Amino acid sequence: MALFAKKLQSMTAVGLRSQQVRLSSTEVSFHTKPCKLHKLDSGPNTNVTLNREDALKYYRDMQVIRRMESAAGNLYKEKKIRGFCHLYSGQEACAVGMKAAMTEGDAVITAYRCHGWTWLLGAQISEVLSELTGRIAGNVHGKGGSMHMYTKNFYGGNGIVGAQQPLGAGVALAMKYRQQKNVCVTLYGDGAANQGQLFEATNMAKLWDLPVLFVCENNGFGMGTAVERASASTEYYTRGDYVPGIWVDGMDILAVREATKWAKEYCDSGKGPLMMEMATYRYHGHSMSDPGTSYRTRDEIQEVRKTRDPITGFKDRIITSSLASEEELKAIDKEVRKEVDEALKIATSDGVLPLEALYTDIYHNTPAQPKETNIFKNRYEGDCFDTRKLEGNSPLSAMEMASPSGWSKDFCLWSIDQKPFQNS
Repeated sequence: MALFAKKLQSMTAVGLRSQQVRLSSTEVSFHTKPCKLHKLDSGPNTNVTLNREDALKYYRDMQVIRRMESAAGNLYKEKKIRGFCHLYSGQEACAVGMKAAMTEGDAVITAYRCHGWTWLLGAQISEVLSELTGRIAGNVHGKGGSMHMYTKNFYGGNGIVGAQQPLGAGVALAMKYRQQKNVCVTLYGDGAANQGQLFEATNMAKLWDLPVLFVCENNGFGMGTAVERASASTEYYTRGDYVPGIWVDGMDILAVREATKWAKEYCDSGKGPLMMEMATYRYHGHSMSDPGTSYRTRDEIQEVRKTRDPITGFKDRIITSSLASEEELKAIDKEVRKEVDEALKIATSDGVLPLEALYTDIYHNTPAQPKETNIFKNRYEGDCFDTRKLEGNSPLSAMEMASPSGWSKDFCLWSIDQKPFQNS
């Protein structure tokens, strides 16, 4: 589908090979493509600064994801990965740029294109690749596979299209309840943007002004369907209606970083949710079973690689601005290749779980807390519902949890006309 590619190509050198002003020997100012705004008077700054340390880190992080995904693709072709496998190649600036703007305690939840995020938020390369091959060394010991990986403050990896959207609002609800100055970055694709779950989650998030960023990674295609064929409006940053939104060049890591910083400050100030649209592109098919060339041409893919690739574009910028030399970046490339190759050895040689492991990690019974520590009790006025009476220190079994005997009215819900955070 050439129309989407033309839109990407129309983002000229002002966006990717942006103007630059040297501030010092280790810091340069760049000009990025302005964001489009919805129900906002102002948006992210288009003049952004980049220092040498961050430049090398961003380049390295994007290269790790690209190299790791290439390795995953090869493993799949060798039939060492079974089931689904969705690659993130081409979209690296989105993840790395957003991560660069996040602070301690921020959370992320995404769909099934989650390998890069799993690594960015703490997993080892070997843990990601080993999870794909079903090995014990995997992120969740081979039980989750490509679509279900988790780390601290990373809530997956979710295999159901759009299911992560209300979950992200729920994480943001917990943050507000705990009075944390954090946001939950809730990612979804353009295909999931038409899900009813998103509109339900958006309504609740705005009703309670939750600190959630609803981020649509618009790569132009929902599986094999072009956005224009599936959406009456393809301006996904406006789809929140009463929720403000911004459109970002998702192939420019600096634009993504600055937009996410701005969006995070917006949410942290108590204004509620924000919708973001990252205009990006995926080089591979929807999944490994999709060649990705039946609904677009190879020439289109190559043109985007040539003119809009997030890694090569960023590489050109930091070399021409003298933040890094070509030799330094080649050394990073070599180092990344070595790390991924070492991880591949583990992913193809480590053992697998025995069949008995199917019965582990099903339930985690946390010791019951005394009733007086129940943080929900009496917080809100209104009707009450029954919940298990907490007595003693021994955990409840699954059978006991399912039994209604011995339940008492310990929890109170707010009345239907009372907003839960109105007195916070």
